[in-house]
Amino acid sequence: MTRTILKSGLVAVFTLLASWAMAQTGTIRGFVYDQSNGEPVIFTNVVLKGTTIGAATDVNGYFSITKVPSGTQTLTVSALGFETLEKPVSVKANQIITEKLYLVKAATQLPTFEVTGEKQEMQSQVRMSVTKLTPKQIKRLPAVGGEADLAQYLQVVPGVIFTGDQGGQLYVRGGSPIMNKVMMDGMVIYNPFHSIGLFSVLDNDIIRNADVYTAGFNAEYGGRISSVMDVTTRDGNKTRLGGRVSASTFAAKAMLEGPLKKEQVPGGGSSSFLLNFRHSYLDQSSKVFYDYVDSTGLPFKFTDAYGKLSFNGANGSKFNLFGFNFTDGVSYKGVSDLSWNNFGAGTNFVLVPSGSAVLIDGVFSYSSYKLELIEGALDPRTSQINSFNGGLNFKYFMGDNEARYGVEVLGFRTDFSFFNSLGRQYQQTQNTSEIAGYFNYRINVGKAPANARYSKRFVIDPGLRLHYYASLSVPNIEPRFGFKWNISDNLRFKLAAGRYSQNLVAANNDRDVVNLFYGFLASPEDLPRTMTLRDGSTREVKDPLQRANHYVAGIEHDLSREFTVNFEVYLKDFRQVTNLNRNKYFNDTPEFADKPDQLKKDYIVETGYAYGADLQLKYEKDQLYLWGVYSYTYVDRFDGVQEYNPIWDRRHNLNLVASYSFGKFDAWKVNARWNYGSGFPFTQTQGFYGSVPFNGDINTNYATSNADLSIIFADLNKGRLPAYSRVDLGLTKTWRFDEHRSLELDLSVTNALDRQNIFYFDRVRFDRVNQLPLLPSAGISYRF
Repeated sequence: MTRTILKSGLVAVFTLLASWAMAQTGTIRGFVYDQSNGEPVIFTNVVLKGTTIGAATDVNGYFSITKVPSGTQTLTVSALGFETLEKPVSVKANQIITEKLYLVKAATQLPTFEVTGEKQEMQSQVRMSVTKLTPKQIKRLPAVGGEADLAQYLQVVPGVIFTGDQGGQLYVRGGSPIMNKVMMDGMVIYNPFHSIGLFSVLDNDIIRNADVYTAGFNAEYGGRISSVMDVTTRDGNKTRLGGRVSASTFAAKAMLEGPLKKEQVPGGGSSSFLLNFRHSYLDQSSKVFYDYVDSTGLPFKFTDAYGKLSFNGANGSKFNLFGFNFTDGVSYKGVSDLSWNNFGAGTNFVLVPSGSAVLIDGVFSYSSYKLELIEGALDPRTSQINSFNGGLNFKYFMGDNEARYGVEVLGFRTDFSFFNSLGRQYQQTQNTSEIAGYFNYRINVGKAPANARYSKRFVIDPGLRLHYYASLSVPNIEPRFGFKWNISDNLRFKLAAGRYSQNLVAANNDRDVVNLFYGFLASPEDLPRTMTLRDGSTREVKDPLQRANHYVAGIEHDLSREFTVNFEVYLKDFRQVTNLNRNKYFNDTPEFADKPDQLKKDYIVETGYAYGADLQLKYEKDQLYLWGVYSYTYVDRFDGVQEYNPIWDRRHNLNLVASYSFGKFDAWKVNARWNYGSGFPFTQTQGFYGSVPFNGDINTNYATSNADLSIIFADLNKGRLPAYSRVDLGLTKTWRFDEHRSLELDLSVTNALDRQNIFYFDRVRFDRVNQLPLLPSAGISYRF
């Protein structure tokens, strides 16, 4: 009895001591900024000097270190290109301290740090199938058209395939473009790429960071079943008026930024603006510089305008107002004219509540996208989507662990109008609304070895997303899961899985080889009642949503501080995919009630798989940057009758990138990129025949009527186009006049080997149309 009482007493004492010890800690949080312009310093380490306790800053420069022992601590911030900052902080029990830390740029280049913010993030987060891009990385590719651009770097991201230089679309690990979600500061962007395929609407001068998730993304993201690209724009300069003007053989641009209100005292509030305008005159300049391609000029033009106001509080809280207007046009003379316009506006904010360890951010925005295609004498084909979206997110830090939860609302109206060759119109207008909530809880568990540079051995990141499609009255439960095992300081194993859904389909067919008209429709209800699976069984189509499951696993290995390897394998199970029905023979009317749905519905439901592997190699030391990616991909679809490979099923894709800076202050930079891709599938031509268009008149005399030329097709996508290969080269020279003023000259050659890469083959004219030939370009810019 005495032993039992003593044992119970000891347990109670130790419990009280543990609680008391926990109560003797506080929290240090805050933001890290570049002192020269007030821009956040992202993905860098903030640690307590003499310990391994610390955190990496996020895309807003925010960090939070919890369970800090009471007493005087010294914060140490080390970032490449900046002087190391040390600041003493006095911490009291249960106190939350907010700090704004300003880094000064180093006079000389500092060596790479042994533990970078990126590596700490890799050891403490799952980071499955994500590539983080900054303007500095994007500039390491040859500047096609004299300007570095996000669209060019996305082409070398693991698992990403572009169909080409003209009308290029983004296909990510087996998913079609409609399955990719692109966001700018939380706003959904419905067409992020211009028709020429070399430029995005997101100019490199306005980007702070871009996260590209190619599979297995967590519960924070939803509404798409293949990938997510989350772009954060930067704020205007908070300390001085500055800008950049440039001109090239492709386009001209101007950017202006500066403070509206400077900080009156260190750490005080401020406000700033940023304006960016870019206009392409390629349709005119190509008549002078590229008349050997086409004497009438290249048919592409675009204009992008973007503006942002930022208001920053003394404690780091902020809100932004932003707006944009993007336009694009391509004119194939005598064949078709395509144009689109996308405009929108929104606000987002970051809130740092006093006395609470929670970080809150949110967004509300509205955008409109309209696309029009005019082909010959046909009536215009149009597609428009008006959309709003809003969200509220909460982030709570508990030592090494982190809870994330939030809500999202989305509404859009689609208006689609189409005329076929007989002048018959198809039109659909729909209103759609969605609401979703999510919860993620990242847990770091398992004691690390005594000599390890990471704190916990395992990272477990379960999540749940509840997505309600209100216009369809369909609730969807989407569990997500991520896991990482820190095997050693330099070797990590990771895996992720999740369920995904979306209520948006493309107003074209995935079997079309070339289709610049990429409109949008809400998931139609005109679907077959059942779908046929590969084994011959049938399954009821309960709703029109598109659905997929993701399964991903991988290995990360740091061979040295400079050389990293990432290898991932994945499977995307597309359980339900909606596609336009090219096998429709009957109208869906009572007189054809006995005909199969697959022969009378406007849409069909398909299933499919995408699986493959991506190997990524990265070497970065001093001024040398090397990047290599090999992707193996297999994509197929089953439409209930036949199995086929869609037109983006590129089996092998290889990208090699090299960039080297040299000279005083790295005044010279050379870079190169090589892309090789095996051939895309296509449907071969077996023959031609004359088809008499009766046009509904049974009295047509087929013996005297002129017949239309019709094509006899072979089996769907059983052929393969020739392989694609392109080498791009770039040279940059920079003259620096002082800390702020510089002049930069960019020279580049696209398709330097003048490879004849096929764009498409005109069956009727028996004419091969190629991608862009050798295309030199030059650009000059002045920064002030």
